[in-house]
Amino acid sequence: MSGKRSIFEEVDKAPVREAPKGGMIDQGRKGARGAIRAWLLVLFTLVVVMIAVGGLTRLTDSGLSITEWKPVTGALPPMSAADWDAEFAKYKEIPEFQVQNSWMELNDFKRIYWWEWGHRQLGRVIGLVWAIGFLFFLTTRKIPTGWTQRLLLLGVLGGIQGAVGWWMVASGLGAGMTDVASYRLATHLGLAFVILGFIAWYVFLLGRDERELMQARRGKEVKLFGLSTGWLHFAFLQILIGALVAGIDAGRSYTDWPLMGGQILPPTIWMAELGWRNLFENPGLVQFIHRIVGYLLLVFSVVVFLRGRRSANGATRVAFKAAFIALLGQIALGIMTVVYGAPWQVAIVHQLLAVALWVLILRARFLSLYPQAQSIRGN
Repeated sequence: MSGKRSIFEEVDKAPVREAPKGGMIDQGRKGARGAIRAWLLVLFTLVVVMIAVGGLTRLTDSGLSITEWKPVTGALPPMSAADWDAEFAKYKEIPEFQVQNSWMELNDFKRIYWWEWGHRQLGRVIGLVWAIGFLFFLTTRKIPTGWTQRLLLLGVLGGIQGAVGWWMVASGLGAGMTDVASYRLATHLGLAFVILGFIAWYVFLLGRDERELMQARRGKEVKLFGLSTGWLHFAFLQILIGALVAGIDAGRSYTDWPLMGGQILPPTIWMAELGWRNLFENPGLVQFIHRIVGYLLLVFSVVVFLRGRRSANGATRVAFKAAFIALLGQIALGIMTVVYGAPWQVAIVHQLLAVALWVLILRARFLSLYPQAQSIRGN
């Protein structure tokens, strides 16, 4: 109802009207979406670098050089000759030194120490970048409606990742161990990809405003979204199996392809003394599983790609094509890694291409859920 009018008010005087207030859709536009997206892109880049450094730390057998977990004081490296001697003495007490690296002198130890120290330091930097950014946006009330829990989740997952990292390292310090447990390595790498996936998804969401996303959701391609979700999970499974291969250097056990040791089934596909542990500790079986899952993933990817080509949205078709091309490149690089005995240069590119493939599949999935608006001509 309009308010009461004074009897002295001129009849022809137009009433002052309040500007319309935005609804719930507009609430999502509040906040520094662009700034938060830029901050997340920084975090994304740091996590990718972290994955690469972690891979190089493993390939250089440096992961067990630091035998203690000191989240705060461990940020400082040894500052004196006495400190270096103390760190080296701790390393000499673990099986990796006693069985594999007893030839090492202090300078040799320093080389592997710096890899692991850099890896842990980068983890601290990522945590600091997240904390500073999150607290800034929170205290200045720049976080869009409904995003506080999402951004907090990234910090929680990062903290869990740090604990999982030490859980992984601790497995290699026990009696009879010269490497970390492969299943713990797979857990550590898998969680890194989960964190990366959340960041990428949030970046995609923040790239478009809430009103546009709600409108795009109405055009969701249900079947394509389901297939891309399955594709994402299938690729994640292969990434985990790849970590098992890396954890026991299974990529160097059989270097012929498509056969293994001149046979379809590798000669050492089962070792009776290992029992169920063959799934994690038998190089022949683990590499065989990685190959078979790769072939199955290729078949499924062809199905998804052909379905993606039928999308009515041009951007969606391009996204599925890009992900499929990346998968073909990853398979070719995987074969090259095996044939050349997993040299670190090829192995690290293989790992980074897995990151690219993971993000491209996520992008295709996102566009099947939120298709981009296009002209009637389909451009």
